[in-house]
Parts: sequence; C-alpha cells; structure tokens
Amino acid sequence: MSLRIQIILLILLAIGLAVIINMVRKRDLELKYVLAWLFADIVLVFLVLFPGMIRSISRLLGIYSPMNMIFFLGFLLSLVIIFTLTVALSKVTANVRRMSQTIALLHKELQELQAEYKTEREQESDRRTSWDGSK
Repeated sequence: MSLRIQIILLILLAIGLAVIINMVRKRDLELKYVLAWLFADIVLVFLVLFPGMIRSISRLLGIYSPMNMIFFLGFLLSLVIIFTLTVALSKVTANVRRMSQTIALLHKELQELQAEYKTEREQESDRRTSWDGSK
C-alpha cells in the first residue's frame, strides 16, 4: 500500500470518526448504537497504519490473498453492525408494543371513567328533577 493511499484513507477515517463523534455530541445518535461503527473505524485505522497486519492475519487464517482478507474483515464488520442494529430494533419494537398496550389500557380506563361520570351526572340530574317535581 503506497504512502499516498495510506494518508488518504487515514484522512477519510478521521473525517468519518469526527462525523460520528459530532452526531453523538449533538445527540443525533446514541453512543450504544455507534460503538460498532467506532470499533470498525479503529480497526481500519490500525490496518491502514500497519498494512503488514493484513498479510499476517490472512496467512494465520489460511486466506490466500490479503485482498480476500480485507473483504472477509469487511463482511465480519458488516455482520457486527447488522447484529447491533437488529438488537436495537428488537428493543424498540418491544418498547412500542408495551407502550401501545399501556395506551390501550389507559384509553379503556378513561372510557370507563367517562361512562361512570356520565351515569352519575344523569342520576344526579334525575334526583334533582324528582326532588324539584315533588314540591
């Protein structure tokens, strides 16, 4: 890997890291969902700074070409990110279900209270009418 490509990749990774940190700072993204992206960025910085690591890791894993190792790492990082997003989506779905059930129960209770209040007012009105009519 030439020095020029290493510098360009490091600049792009630094910009990506700055964007991620800025979005967390502005609360556009929550830190717990960004950790996979931060991990991927840090791994890529190490691989760019030490390109020999790719060859060593690929030889260790029995992967013929360092380029295939890069694709394999990209695939693994994509799986990690997809898994974290799936976990987040599952939690949000459970929260939405729980909130909609709570809202339905509260709505039912409100309707029952309104019906009870209406019945009490009608009974009070009937008592007033019968009391006024008996005079």
